[in-house]
Amino acid sequence: MADEPDAHLVERRVGGRTLLEGGFLEVRRDDVLLPDGSTATREYIRHPGAVAVIPLLDDGRIVLVRQFRYPIGRTIVEFPAGKLDAGEAPLACARRELAEETGYRAREWAFACEIHNAAAYSSESIWLYFARGLVAGEQRLDVGEFLDVLRLSEAELDALAAGDGLPDVKTRIGLHWLQRWHAGAWALQWQPDPDPPSTL
Repeated sequence: MADEPDAHLVERRVGGRTLLEGGFLEVRRDDVLLPDGSTATREYIRHPGAVAVIPLLDDGRIVLVRQFRYPIGRTIVEFPAGKLDAGEAPLACARRELAEETGYRAREWAFACEIHNAAAYSSESIWLYFARGLVAGEQRLDVGEFLDVLRLSEAELDALAAGDGLPDVKTRIGLHWLQRWHAGAWALQWQPDPDPPSTL
């Protein structure tokens, strides 16, 4: 521990329990040992992780979805996204969610970054991917899932972000990544889809 550069900041779990276990979320209360030797409790949500996809059409527009989010009681615009199934790799999840929510499949993929959208109270990671060379297909929405598919220009998406029209964190970060990439400031390493779609 003495060799760790952040040893003076690290908190270590010494006990705890599950307060609530739902369909895929778990609410925990852990006892932790603080760097000064005292103890505290930390309540947080364990989440399996998720992906978000920035799908780029050949004409420059971006594919998004619009759906009602019950916890905040409003309909919002987002990049296609979803949680990882047990044992599922992030890229496999990204490919699946893009096809399910929008019907599109991609010929190329690029990983952008991993984000923690609520690190103070959730373990959730979101892996952000770009997709291009899109081929349209049929949506396969989950039971109980309702959404509209949108195709917006970067300028239209930026205009939403300038006001109150883009409150979703992963979508704002995805837009920022897109703008920095287009400006030549950030690089993407494109890889072919492992099972590319056919145009026939």
